[in-house]
Amino acid sequence: MLEELALYLGFGCVAGVLSGLLGIGGGVVIVPFLVWYFSVLGFPSDAVMIMAVATSLATIVVTSLSAAHAHHGHGAVDWGAVGRLAPGILAGSALGSVIADHLPARWFKGVFAVFLLTIALSMLMRPAREAIAGATPDTRRFGWVGALIGALSSILGIGGGALSVPFLVRRGYLLRRAVAISSACGFPIAAAGTAAYVALGWSRTGLPSWSLGYVYLPALAGIMMTSVPFAPLGAHLAHRWPVRRLRMALAVIIALGGAKLLWQALSL
Repeated sequence: MLEELALYLGFGCVAGVLSGLLGIGGGVVIVPFLVWYFSVLGFPSDAVMIMAVATSLATIVVTSLSAAHAHHGHGAVDWGAVGRLAPGILAGSALGSVIADHLPARWFKGVFAVFLLTIALSMLMRPAREAIAGATPDTRRFGWVGALIGALSSILGIGGGALSVPFLVRRGYLLRRAVAISSACGFPIAAAGTAAYVALGWSRTGLPSWSLGYVYLPALAGIMMTSVPFAPLGAHLAHRWPVRRLRMALAVIIALGGAKLLWQALSL
């Protein structure tokens, strides 16, 4: 039990820093870790992936609030953009959870892995692009894009930054502001997705003790204990690191998570 708690606390530190630093909620490292560790613990094989995703989303509920508060303190959150994205995000996140509940485990892992690798390759291949300070961002079609981001994020157990940060940068937002907006959008993604996963898994039999639907409470508690205090540290670093370093860090972390999960999917 102590070893289990230590692992959750350690990955909570990683999740918190990544949430504040890159606006990705930590899910790209938490999900592969939980898939591996839940398998080690002997959880039902057909429930491992969805429990990892649900638990990851549950940690992001609190981590995203901490990160968004820190970014707000720097004056970096465009709450108007958050408001335009949020309705679609809420609907899409709930729908994504229902879709995930019907995906076979092998397909679930494969989709997650290919998605992460595609995003990482796109960011590495495309030259770093920073918007011009003072330019007016393009906020058209935020509603349906928010729904797509919410659905995919809920299926993948991430805070949405892997999708929303590149999208917002392409729409003319400065990278640091895009990260701040993404951190704030992580809350509606995680809240709607977590509620849906709890409801979907509520009546399922054979899940481990201390499960709330598909959410595994010991992992949730351990990760949150360190992710919350470490999120402001990531946000602080985000306002000090060069833009190119931020972009490369995001791409490398996403690629590592995708490669790990693809290996797991091919091993089934």
